[in-house]
Amino acid sequence: MKVSVTTIPLEELDVDILLIPCAEDQRDELIERLAELDPSAVDARRDFGGALGDSVVVYPGGLRATRLGLFGLGRESAVTADTLRKGASTAAAVASKCHADTVAIAVPDSDIDDEAASQALVEGFLLGSYRFDRYRTEKREDYEGPQRLVVHAAGNDKASRRGAERGRVVSEAVCTARDLVNLSPDEKTPQLLAKEIEKLAKKYGLDASTWDKALIEEEGMGGLLAVNRGSPEPPTFTVIEWRPESATNDRPVVLVGKGVVFDTGGLSLKPTKDSMDAMKSDMAGAAAVIGAMEAIARLELPLYVVALIPATDNRPGENAYVPGDVVRMHSGATVEVLNTDAEGRMLLADALSYAKTYKPQLVIDVATLTGAAVVALGSEVAAVMTNESEGAEERLKLVHGAGARSGDLVHPLPMYGHYDDQLKSDVADMKNVGGREAGSITAAKFLERFTAYPWIHLDIAGPAFLRSAKPYRPVGGTGFGVRLLVEVLRDISARASR
Repeated sequence: MKVSVTTIPLEELDVDILLIPCAEDQRDELIERLAELDPSAVDARRDFGGALGDSVVVYPGGLRATRLGLFGLGRESAVTADTLRKGASTAAAVASKCHADTVAIAVPDSDIDDEAASQALVEGFLLGSYRFDRYRTEKREDYEGPQRLVVHAAGNDKASRRGAERGRVVSEAVCTARDLVNLSPDEKTPQLLAKEIEKLAKKYGLDASTWDKALIEEEGMGGLLAVNRGSPEPPTFTVIEWRPESATNDRPVVLVGKGVVFDTGGLSLKPTKDSMDAMKSDMAGAAAVIGAMEAIARLELPLYVVALIPATDNRPGENAYVPGDVVRMHSGATVEVLNTDAEGRMLLADALSYAKTYKPQLVIDVATLTGAAVVALGSEVAAVMTNESEGAEERLKLVHGAGARSGDLVHPLPMYGHYDDQLKSDVADMKNVGGREAGSITAAKFLERFTAYPWIHLDIAGPAFLRSAKPYRPVGGTGFGVRLLVEVLRDISARASR
């Protein structure tokens, strides 16, 4: 979708629909102002209250726009950037219902600065317009959705342009992640996923290289190889680098994404209904990392960033790893496997161990790791954990703040030392599961053993894949984590530049 910014008067905007955000307690005042431009605006009062999710369309005679639409934001005092995203998502649905090709959306007069407001409106509109129709043999209808979005900046147009462009780039990167998650599993084997990464890297100026099984064996990635044993497809390990000449850091930030392209649970087989049937999404962590790398390259972020994507499926093939196996990991540590469905941590542990070779300033892993995270936090919030070393509080603050700004919300879980006791093994250095209690935390404690640097773990199992739509998040892959990671990296870059 083409996105532009304009400052011409509202009444001169020649578009199929002009969309105006409106808070509940500003409704009457706004409608009166619009009525000065076109008397038909008063008709909006009949069916529009201004609550978040409300919308109304009228057909003006005094505006160049064919339609005038209002969409609600709720109470003015409660409006945030994410409120604007949610409201703009409603606006996208209104525009689509009207079969509008050209759409204008006005930046409201609020306490949110013009750059952040413009970014939020564009994100909400573009993410709310997302459709995944790859496998439909017949289109839902001839209309393909809005083709052009014009942001009307009433204040600082330069700030609005910056925000709108960032919103467009980040939204498109989120849609890249959504598309990857939504792909049929037979179209995203480890090799096909690696090829897609390499294609995106070439398009956006990233460096990408993929290890085959022989190189993975040479590197001694026992966790990744163990999970892969039941699969007819060999594993891959893809390294993506963004190192611009303007980078402010010599030691990179490393992103690690769980790339289990399909998870049956292995021999610890999952039930199909409401479990295995959604496991094409078990590479949503990898998708989020890929989307974030696309975004930072397109935004030309002056930060050295490396991404690591270990990829395999987890199947109960004739040579599959079994409960009771002891696996020697990349780090040299041994792991007693008690549940083959706790596979994500096995390949993530190898990637985290390998990340040490970069002497990173920070490592962030992103994974749909545990059902326990969904039970604890639901489908709109990810769990965040970090090693309890120097700077732990600052790291949690960094991610929490980025979540609040981006709308990809996170909440911290504790990492007390006593949780380690649940991973004790009678025959190896550790077990790969810690029991029913505190499952998300013990999974993170397992990963922590393979880190020797500042580290953040994001368990996105809840918000990564939805069975019912949320505002600007569709059924299926949501792309959760892309906007969060971009905000984290922008924050790190800004701090380095100061």
